[in-house]
Amino acid sequence: MKTSASLLLGMVCALALAGCSNMSLRQDMANQPKNRPLSPSEFFSDGRSERPLVENTVARGSVENDVYNVGKEYAGFPLSLDEKFLERGEDRYRIFCTPCHGLQGDGNGVAAVRGMKHPPSYHIDRLRQAPNGYFYDVITNGFGSMYSYSERIAPRDRWAIIAYLRALQLSRNAKVSDLPESLRQKVASAGESSGGAKE
Repeated sequence: MKTSASLLLGMVCALALAGCSNMSLRQDMANQPKNRPLSPSEFFSDGRSERPLVENTVARGSVENDVYNVGKEYAGFPLSLDEKFLERGEDRYRIFCTPCHGLQGDGNGVAAVRGMKHPPSYHIDRLRQAPNGYFYDVITNGFGSMYSYSERIAPRDRWAIIAYLRALQLSRNAKVSDLPESLRQKVASAGESSGGAKE
């Protein structure tokens, strides 16, 4: 009697569990009808789910607001460079760029050291010779595993970062003889206290 009751109870439990597992397989929300971007669709006569822009559409948002946008080959700066602008660039660089590119721009930031792909050093010849527009395009649109910063960094601040980046590149490759006299004296006095300065 006990075995038949146990068997009956076991069968009821098995049926209940089978019903529960069947319920968990339902994914109505995940499997609802929808179109992915650029997927074909039978709903519209042209067979596309992506709809063309309405005639005379005007751009809004980041495209419209970016008055400093330039081509990749642009070599100049659309803003005047001064110490305050460079300080702003350093501040923005430390916030947005150092996690991957590192404080010195050598590609050894915290994220890279902890396993993410190392970005190239800003001090290699290819990037030292790249036009400023190239860096602006990379910050705006992203490149490789680096995503776009167009929503995070204002256009003016992108140029401040580029100015600071150029200062980083110059500092790594500058000679003491290229410095103004006042700075040469500071370097010479610092070099004497540490054992010599390079020319």
